[in-house]
Amino acid sequence: MANYFVGDIQGCYDELRKLMDQVGFDPAEDVLWCTGDLVARGPGSLEVLRLFRDLGDAGRTVLGNHDLHLLAVHAGLKKAKPKDRLTAFLEAPDSDELIQWLRRQPLYRHLPEHKVILTHAGVPPHWGVDEVVRRGDEVSATLQSDHYLEFVGQMYGDKPDLDEPDASPYRRQTYTINCLTRMRLLYPDGRLDFYAKGNPDGEGTLLPWFRLPHPLLQEYRVVFGHWAALMGLSRTRNAISLDTGACWGHWLTFWQLETGLRFTQQADKVWG
Repeated sequence: MANYFVGDIQGCYDELRKLMDQVGFDPAEDVLWCTGDLVARGPGSLEVLRLFRDLGDAGRTVLGNHDLHLLAVHAGLKKAKPKDRLTAFLEAPDSDELIQWLRRQPLYRHLPEHKVILTHAGVPPHWGVDEVVRRGDEVSATLQSDHYLEFVGQMYGDKPDLDEPDASPYRRQTYTINCLTRMRLLYPDGRLDFYAKGNPDGEGTLLPWFRLPHPLLQEYRVVFGHWAALMGLSRTRNAISLDTGACWGHWLTFWQLETGLRFTQQADKVWG
């Protein structure tokens, strides 16, 4: 059995299938874990969602910001952006079924036997495993409830950008989503910045979330995507970055947990 982790697919279905074939992925034996953002930008969002749904336990993902946006677009709460290329999905006969599958996906995956946490954007430095589980499960309970659209309709916004001890449930959950699906650079006090994303070394007083003192990274590997500018290189031990810009003309990356090797759909790009 092999565990493969893949960065943001963003509708790049052909590239995904090529990479699965290249490593000899066997759904009877192997598991494919995704950092989220299954959809948007690439031409095959519908096919990617169907593939992961049909893989069952052999295909496991977390929710990314584009996946959450799709929930809002499907419900008519937000307009689809032309560059997200979601028309085929929205017109598909099984789109409702796929949306119900999508909203049952979590914000994190915890592999305690491997000391691995998987989220879309990472884990804020002041959270340990218990906080990731507690906060992520709280959002999942809301997204899987009958009144989830009430939350989805108001979950957008750059506030809160810092933990608020007395926040209302929905405000607290919006902060959780901002951390786990949108985070890149932080101020020294841990406040989130939502605009700078091009410089992986930071900008001014801003630093990547994994460069601040981060006790969790001393014990766990945090696998994440969301930040194509890193091109898979966080340069921080235990921060495993896997978004390598497939939807921007670059490549998908698989990281095999058991060997530490990385594979791309370009056969000559394999490294440890």
